[in-house]
Amino acid sequence: MASNPNDNEQAQIVHWADMTADRIIKQKGDKGQYVLASGITPSGVVHFGNFRETITVDFVARALRARGKKVRFIFSWDDYDTFRKIPANMPKQEELKKYLFQPIVDTPDPFDRDESYAAHHEKNYEAQLEKVGIEVEAIYQAKKYKKGDYKDQIKLALSKRQVIVDILNKHRAEPLDDSWMPVNVYCSKCNRDKTDNIKWDGNWEISYRCELCGHQGSENLQTTSRAKLPWRVDWPMRWVYESVDFEPGGKDHSSEGGSYTTAQEIVKEVFGGTSPVYLQYDFVSIKGRGGKMSSSKGDLVTVNDVLNIYEPEMVRWIFASYKSNVDFAISFDLDVIKTYEDFDRQERLAYGLEAGNDKKVAMAKRVIELSQIGPMPKECPFQPSFRHLCNVLQINDGDIKKTRVFYAQEIKNERDERRFQERSLCALHWLKSDAPDEFKFTLNRARPCLDLTQGQTDFIRNLYTFLEKEWDNLKSDKELHEKLYEVIHAIPGFEPMMGFTTLYQILISREKGPKLASFILAIGKERVLNLLAS
Repeated sequence: MASNPNDNEQAQIVHWADMTADRIIKQKGDKGQYVLASGITPSGVVHFGNFRETITVDFVARALRARGKKVRFIFSWDDYDTFRKIPANMPKQEELKKYLFQPIVDTPDPFDRDESYAAHHEKNYEAQLEKVGIEVEAIYQAKKYKKGDYKDQIKLALSKRQVIVDILNKHRAEPLDDSWMPVNVYCSKCNRDKTDNIKWDGNWEISYRCELCGHQGSENLQTTSRAKLPWRVDWPMRWVYESVDFEPGGKDHSSEGGSYTTAQEIVKEVFGGTSPVYLQYDFVSIKGRGGKMSSSKGDLVTVNDVLNIYEPEMVRWIFASYKSNVDFAISFDLDVIKTYEDFDRQERLAYGLEAGNDKKVAMAKRVIELSQIGPMPKECPFQPSFRHLCNVLQINDGDIKKTRVFYAQEIKNERDERRFQERSLCALHWLKSDAPDEFKFTLNRARPCLDLTQGQTDFIRNLYTFLEKEWDNLKSDKELHEKLYEVIHAIPGFEPMMGFTTLYQILISREKGPKLASFILAIGKERVLNLLAS
């Protein structure tokens, strides 16, 4: 029996998640609980690029837990941010325009399903995280601000206004306007974040004027639900408020003078705290589409879209296979087959079913561990070749139950069953949505009428005779492949290419197709002989 990757408890540290976990323990000390943070503004559909931050934190959380540490994984929904732009893929565009510059949480759901625009995107993403085995403690920032949880922090930021201005100006080409204040206010009349001339009385009162409706108002920070810190101040404030030990950031936040640089200074000089351990992650793209994904553009790929093509463990595996600071592209084209082959190969390596050097095996074990949704199987799960599975499904007109008959002897347990079902659904979706046309076929129900030469006729007759007699004695597709050549070469002057083309035309009315020997065996004796019969 192949070994379980979990058997080697003292496995060498090879994965960046484990290295990061050790760095957190070293820098933050041995604590009873470590707080790991991530977050997104639900300004539109949460796309697959956003997912990289979430799963980066999940990997590090798992690495800390593997060291016996307690972890709190908080996920902040910045749903009190301003609704600034309507994504192109949203319905009811005209209706949504009425809510521009209001809080995202106060914008209605254009799909008429959830209590708000923000809730719609939040619930969708949380459901997708569950499918890939990620559990988070969601924090909804609109609720925090509206309850007044941050009132003291807002007052503190106002009292340190000049410190914040000096920090931000160090990294700006143009200095902030003299009227800039480290607080945003939603107008009490029109509910929009277009207020200016903000004044603070040095205690709890702030006043403002609305650029859009002209309303002049005031708010008491102890009771108002309309004041919010701007992003560059809000982020470091929450590091202290939640005692965050680790939070990654994208390349755009990580550049010199970017939001992480200023947050490091603000957290110390304004809020009296320290910055969490930081890890930069790079962007994810979709092969052939290019560029960074953006919610505002609307042309997005979600975790659900990727789960249509790749089983859940593979989605995790794709991210676990790359260092966090390396960009990569997800493939939906013919490279899907290679991705499945690479995953299966590394899984076999992890379970000792393939040989590799010590470092390669150690990495395979850790990556496969981090890829699991549930407990690590003790034995390597059943691995139906994705390419072959696509062929068998098409032979059976997409019927998964009929296809399962072909693999029945290899499906030994519940995990094998789940692998087969998930991979079959992915294969069917890929065949329908993204597979190249040359990869698709329909098996003929009856032999088509073909104008065959004498050589072709003799070849088909001789092959029929051989298969009728010897089918049950064939031990492998390799043996059948060799027999095909024997039958072809027994006909003087008949070329192998002509023989293969003839068979493809009879079987699927095409001149090319899947590897012929394994394809014939997958179709089955009765159906093959029926098509070959004259």
